[in-house]
Amino acid sequence: MIKDTVNLLFAEQLENWELAKKNYKALDLVKIKTLDVDGCRYKVQFNPARIVSSSAKVDDDSIRKRNCFLCSANRPAEQKGVPFGERYTILVNPFPVFPRHLTIVDITHTPQRIDESRFADMLDLAKELDDYAVFYNGPKCGASAPDHFHFQAGNKGFLPIENEKKTRYDIRIEAENKEEMLHQFGQIYDSLPTSPDDPEPMMNIITWFENNLWTTRLFPRKKHRPCRYFAEGDDNMMISPASIDMGGVFVMPLEKDFEKITDNDIADILNEVAFVQSAFELRIEN
Repeated sequence: MIKDTVNLLFAEQLENWELAKKNYKALDLVKIKTLDVDGCRYKVQFNPARIVSSSAKVDDDSIRKRNCFLCSANRPAEQKGVPFGERYTILVNPFPVFPRHLTIVDITHTPQRIDESRFADMLDLAKELDDYAVFYNGPKCGASAPDHFHFQAGNKGFLPIENEKKTRYDIRIEAENKEEMLHQFGQIYDSLPTSPDDPEPMMNIITWFENNLWTTRLFPRKKHRPCRYFAEGDDNMMISPASIDMGGVFVMPLEKDFEKITDNDIADILNEVAFVQSAFELRIEN
């Protein structure tokens, strides 16, 4: 089974890859606090290693000037992987947020774009790795490599969204039948707003499989990074929301930001970067 193969990969990587070993061990020391936002529980994690992702330059010029770190030719020699299907490789993420954090990359260098076939792959991953939640960050919604298609996955029981029936910022889909899930996803995808500059509707997606049921939480987005990310002085806060943050774990790579962030800050950030449910429903009706 693929789960057993992934477990062996984790054991091997944490034994033989010094960077991964160090960063997973460091998770034991991260600071965490819990806040209540609109009646939902959000965790805030101080995780210095994630500055690589939070501060990633994802503009076209910066991407052209750097080697793709997800391509096999550019990955560290110590980083090993296992195949999934015909077009993916499962890797251990060396900059973890979860106690078990995976990156699932396309074997070819192709842009980050979600469509029905990719979402079908996401459902297959969630079913085969049923002790993980699988997530997708859109190219302008937290993906640090928007030029190379990838999913990520983290162990279940970590994201507060798994235990929340509803938030103001996501659409919940449940189905026992894969075709029904694909149909519902397609309807939502086609209803989301786009602009001429965007390759797809802005969104984050989290999916998991349990008791013969797929659950998908889809977060429609209207903005990549909040104003606080670009602010000067005390107003600055290095937060670049992606699926993990939308799912209830705000990852702060700087301790100053971890110490000062409040429930009101999180609410303001979510309202700035995400569509609230009522706004999305109005767009569908119109």
